[in-house]
Amino acid sequence: MRFVISKTRLRLFLGLFFLAIVAPTSMLVLESFEQMKWEAFTRHQALAVELSQRIDQRVDQLIAKEEARTFAEYSFLNVAGDAANNFLQRSPLSTFPVESDLPGLMGYFQVDDQGRFSSPLLPLSSSRDRFGISAEEYVQRRDFQQNIRDVLTQNKLVSVQTAVSTSPAVAEPALAFSDDTEESVLMEDSFSSGVLEQEVPNRTFVAESNFDRLQKNEALKPEQKVAETLGRIDELRFKQSMADSVALPEPEEVIASKKVAKRKRKEQIVLPEALAVRDAAADGSSGAIRITAFESEVDPFSFSLLDSGHFVLYRKVWREGQRYTQGALFDQKAFLEGLVAQAFNSSVLAAMSNVVVAYQGEVLALFQGRAHQRYISSPAELQGELLYKTRISSPLANIQLVFSINQLPVGAGATVVVWTAAALVLVLLTGFVFLYRLGIKQIELVRQQRDFVSAVSHELKTPLTSIRMYGEMLREGWVKEDKKAEYYNYIHAEGERLSRLINNVLQLARMERNDFCLNIQTVPVSQLLDQVNSAVSSQLEHGGFEFSVVVNLDKEKISADVDIDAFVQIMINLVDNAVKFSQKAERKRIEIECKLSSSGTIVFTVRDYGPGIAKDQVKKIFRLFYRSENELTRETVGTGIGLALVSQLVRQMDAKIDVINCDPGAMFTLSFNKKI
Repeated sequence: MRFVISKTRLRLFLGLFFLAIVAPTSMLVLESFEQMKWEAFTRHQALAVELSQRIDQRVDQLIAKEEARTFAEYSFLNVAGDAANNFLQRSPLSTFPVESDLPGLMGYFQVDDQGRFSSPLLPLSSSRDRFGISAEEYVQRRDFQQNIRDVLTQNKLVSVQTAVSTSPAVAEPALAFSDDTEESVLMEDSFSSGVLEQEVPNRTFVAESNFDRLQKNEALKPEQKVAETLGRIDELRFKQSMADSVALPEPEEVIASKKVAKRKRKEQIVLPEALAVRDAAADGSSGAIRITAFESEVDPFSFSLLDSGHFVLYRKVWREGQRYTQGALFDQKAFLEGLVAQAFNSSVLAAMSNVVVAYQGEVLALFQGRAHQRYISSPAELQGELLYKTRISSPLANIQLVFSINQLPVGAGATVVVWTAAALVLVLLTGFVFLYRLGIKQIELVRQQRDFVSAVSHELKTPLTSIRMYGEMLREGWVKEDKKAEYYNYIHAEGERLSRLINNVLQLARMERNDFCLNIQTVPVSQLLDQVNSAVSSQLEHGGFEFSVVVNLDKEKISADVDIDAFVQIMINLVDNAVKFSQKAERKRIEIECKLSSSGTIVFTVRDYGPGIAKDQVKKIFRLFYRSENELTRETVGTGIGLALVSQLVRQMDAKIDVINCDPGAMFTLSFNKKI
């Protein structure tokens, strides 16, 4: 059984073939993109790791610098010089305005074992002129110090309740809490009387317990909570498809090392005796002063977030069994911007990623990339892919950095892949369309050839049968004399019909083999019309058609560049086509006209009065083997090669052919260049 492919089967076969190529190709392209995304992700993750390390290094440098500060530097005056020649000098922390490499620094402070607050900003009010501090600057220093103390008091790190003393030695009650002391243990009024201040009764302190609570990371009561955050870090909704497969989480020992506190250290400190300080302040002497040497034990720094939203860096110092708390206060926003945002914005990551800063799981700040800045009210609104999570080194180990990326730049390789994929898709689609059209044409050709064989068989069998029948009747003498002429004419007409058919087939075969050359000549229109008239007159008379030739030009003077045989064959085929489709017309008439067009070309027309041509078939009738009727049900004769042959001959003579529907009938027009 022979396999016959149909249009449906062709579409199915080509569709499966196309999918068989497209599916693995698409997988390859997608895998290439995933690989490039993976590489881009790892590159940016490495950048995030490097940025975190730079932040860690800066923290280590800043903390190391602060760790190196002595106990005495938190006082306004320090002892300098050797054992024989000692003099007082201002502490490096007494500079005003406050200068430090620490971002967001508000100022330094010290709280003694009695809970008394002091800072290195203020000297004795009576000796401020001797240190080059104007009254205006002194007020500014005092206000600045008061601001630091207010923050600590607000967070109950310095909380003192006193009963005002009635002693006449206390001239300024407001100074009883060492606001203007150069050290926490020396009072201005004590110097004026030459004795140390007597302890004020009914004083209670909570500083030590609250600093201990900070160090233990104990949460304060909900009603004490005043710091504002953006929410919890566990509310982040970052995608982790890439992070799960390529992220490099920090080893547990690395995280543990960032939380490990440094060891305590001991230092030798030198402090001036109280009376020596008073005398030096009174007479401005820079000679030797009496000093006392102490050994102190200094704890490493701790770092905490206060309820007010400020950061505090603090340490405990033990001197002769007494505990002091020394440290620095920071503005949260300025601290995070100076420590994290500046480093982030100066890195490549800022182009397309974000970084979230959290403290013990509470989101404090979000720094967005330059290309994705928008208002964020909660962590849940953040979008993108989780890139990297880490902690800052001790003592800032409670601060977490979470990097995310919104858009992965896959680089120049993506452009190559995109263009390659686009070119491949274009080639595949073009090939698919080409193969489909080629297949459709082959299917149509097979069908047309089958129809052609059927048509030729019909066209040959019918006239041959008639010729043989009439020939036998004439040979046997069965035809009366008055009928013989009619039979001879019929045999002649059928013979011409066969001749035209055979000529068309042979002509088509030669043209298909490219074995056909036209002999273009300049021929007068009169000669062309005579040739056409003699070629088609008998055919029209035998079919019972009226025939007329109308000439609207000087046919003797005007010529056309044509091949005479090809021109005659074109006109014969056009007339034959008109006769076939006008057999049942009410008016059996064929008109041939020759005229000049407005553009100066010679136009030949062949007009019939048949049913005309359907609009959807006007452009199809010149196709090879095309017939508007089914071969099994058709009512007209023909093989479907006549008009196709006409179209090819017209093109080879550089002419034009067109068809126009009339009412009734159809009219074919031929246009040739004229010669005078």
